[in-house]
Amino acid sequence: MQIDLNFGHGNIPLTLEKAWKAEIIRKPLMPFESDPKLAIQEALNHPINSLPLSEKARSKGNACILICDITRPVPNHLLLPEIVSVLLKAGISKEKIEILIATGLHRPNEGEELEQLIRDPWILQNIKISNHFAKNEEDHTLVGTTTKGTKVKLDKRFVNADLKIVTGLVEPHFMAGYSGGRKVIAPGIAHKDTITTFHNHKFMSDPHADSCILNGNPLHQEQLEIVSMLGEILCVNTVLDEHRNLSLVNYGEIIASHLEAVAFAKDYLSVPVHRKFNTVVTSAAGYPLDATYYQTIKGMVVPYQILEPGGDLIIASECAEGMGSAEFRKAQQTLVSKGAPAFCAEIAQKAYAAVDEWQTQMQTKIMNIGHVHLYSKGLSASDQKLTGVNIIDNLDEFVRSRVLNNLELYGEPSLAVIPEGPYVVPTLI
Repeated sequence: MQIDLNFGHGNIPLTLEKAWKAEIIRKPLMPFESDPKLAIQEALNHPINSLPLSEKARSKGNACILICDITRPVPNHLLLPEIVSVLLKAGISKEKIEILIATGLHRPNEGEELEQLIRDPWILQNIKISNHFAKNEEDHTLVGTTTKGTKVKLDKRFVNADLKIVTGLVEPHFMAGYSGGRKVIAPGIAHKDTITTFHNHKFMSDPHADSCILNGNPLHQEQLEIVSMLGEILCVNTVLDEHRNLSLVNYGEIIASHLEAVAFAKDYLSVPVHRKFNTVVTSAAGYPLDATYYQTIKGMVVPYQILEPGGDLIIASECAEGMGSAEFRKAQQTLVSKGAPAFCAEIAQKAYAAVDEWQTQMQTKIMNIGHVHLYSKGLSASDQKLTGVNIIDNLDEFVRSRVLNNLELYGEPSLAVIPEGPYVVPTLI
């Protein structure tokens, strides 16, 4: 039997023998919209805890629309033309509409990458599109301080807009529970100091800072408090199926509409599993999430609940763009040179996390359980050393060796496969 794992812009085959009785962990079959354009129009006209977008826009002089950066497969080519059309008909001129890319601390999306992100020539040619730069002090304004002491500085282009619209994708997030909604604002358009405060070791090490958990999640609580400082915010939420068809779109007040999208998605995204396995094979979800090793860590960490202590986590990720940021490389160098316990002890003393070191901290979460093995085509030999994990050259052969080892030690293959990677969360019950 052959199973295709998401890999880059396509997939990579994995051969499984029938006798192995591998457990394939997938989302249940999701419904999807046969007419996505109509579904979006209906959503904009039938809001959650708000008024139709056409009515909200009628009295506004300008609008700022937040979109996720290239690391999220949000269907912008479907959403943006419909949203902008409503704003134009309501009397907001195209010169008064700005699309702001919520990059957080990621790189800007420009050139061909911007075209790939937007995927609509008219929008690209007629609407102002800007990137958020978290390190540009002059781009931000202080909007308040949270009860946990985080000074909240956000991009003033969004803060000062008459009409604030957020778009996003609701999917599992290994720190914030779910992506989308409030997360597009913080960290999406937050200043570096704000991001590094609520991404420090204290926040990241909280057991509730985990996939598909909102109640008690300190990141989620911080994000909700930040959103409450900005007044009215409207949100267009999407959910995609395994083939990235539009499964759900809704619109309305940011918190209520996001929670409704989560309520729809959670029974598909969180898959109950009744046991742990000595070998788990997964992916980093394919492009755009597996473009860098930085993002690959999400795929490593999400299945931690179902990996037996001392077991093998095998992940396939193209990493066509290499490791990620220079700051992330530095964090990985520290991890490799000092080891996971010393790395975590060092960063636990900081009030502000170093940029991107939280991703390295999350990698230690799975390293503390078992052995991590990476199949990748995009990493140089020097980059491979920075991963801190075992690099494998042949996926089929390595999986077979682990299965045979399991048979010898435990009398069973003890193998689970998650083709879609971190878009599916195996939940031990």
